[in-house]
Amino acid sequence: MAAFAKSWRREVVVEAGILPASNGKTTRSWRGIVPFTRLAREGRMTVTIGRRELLAALGGTAASWPFAARAQQGERMRRIGVLMNTTENEDQQASVAAFRQVLQQLGWSEGRNLRIDIRWGEGRAAEIRRHAGELAALAPDVLFCTGTAGLAPLLQATRTIPIVFVEVADPVGAGYVDSLAQPGGNVTGFLQFEYSLSGKWLELLKEITPRVTRVAVLRDADISSGIGQFAVIQAVAPTLGVDVRAINMRDAGEIERAIAAFARTPNGGLILTASALAGVHRDLIIALAARYKLPAVFFRSYYVVRGGLISYGYDARDQFRRAAGYVDRILKGEKPADLPVQAPTKYELVVNLKTAKAIGLDVPASVLARADEVIE
Repeated sequence: MAAFAKSWRREVVVEAGILPASNGKTTRSWRGIVPFTRLAREGRMTVTIGRRELLAALGGTAASWPFAARAQQGERMRRIGVLMNTTENEDQQASVAAFRQVLQQLGWSEGRNLRIDIRWGEGRAAEIRRHAGELAALAPDVLFCTGTAGLAPLLQATRTIPIVFVEVADPVGAGYVDSLAQPGGNVTGFLQFEYSLSGKWLELLKEITPRVTRVAVLRDADISSGIGQFAVIQAVAPTLGVDVRAINMRDAGEIERAIAAFARTPNGGLILTASALAGVHRDLIIALAARYKLPAVFFRSYYVVRGGLISYGYDARDQFRRAAGYVDRILKGEKPADLPVQAPTKYELVVNLKTAKAIGLDVPASVLARADEVIE
């Protein structure tokens, strides 16, 4: 025991800055007085203390260092890659903010235990593909994307990283998941709507403007949902006595020329179907409908807030919030294959009476009575 005790007595070099400098008689520690022995050299001093004195000098500080280090190491940083298929506008930013807010409520804090990398595709297929490859190469814990235009290239980039999607119309028909109840693979998420909803847009347009006999349907023909939405509208048209034609949204010039030509003949109306390009060209389409006094139906309320006439569709913010819940569950160990693809739980009918007045339209009372929101 004497040898053991003796081994604990040693010269301890105390760096200036760890303990305050000697006053020539004693050196004060954080928790007491350490007996002075001799100065070693300028800026350093040597003291001889026992085990008990050393622990007293250091107090709980040194003992706490390993625990603090372990606490920091325990905060594993998780990573989410986000692929937005359209432009970075205020509407999309608000949706991303809703996604982030729910993650924070679930215990994820950016900079502490979470990193989010966001890419914006601007509605351009080549740009979306490039961003999809970049995000997959980062090897995040989860990928989150919007729309068919975002999901397809992500699946080309990875079949192993979990993917959560929103605003995809027909993931089963497109082959992205095996079924809604059991998605299989590395993908799950939230339906934008069922294609049957597209037929309701034509019914709504005919209800608010009975004189309409011609309808131009703006779509993205390069994605499966663009083709599917138009097919449903086309199937419903004969029963309503309406002739429909497609306008492909390849670029602004094509849209402007096509709508101008369509407007030369009376009794026309417009339907804007869901796609990334719809968001890219939103202001142009709203402005053209107003210029030519064409009644137009939109798939989301945001377009009506911006000046469109009427919309019927899903609540995008709700989808982003629910998707954050799925991302949280995956980060905590669940697999996409075990999380069913879910349909929207909220649909909104929104009418802009200011726009209706500007194009000389009286919206029927039956429509106003059903509306979730009326902008006056």
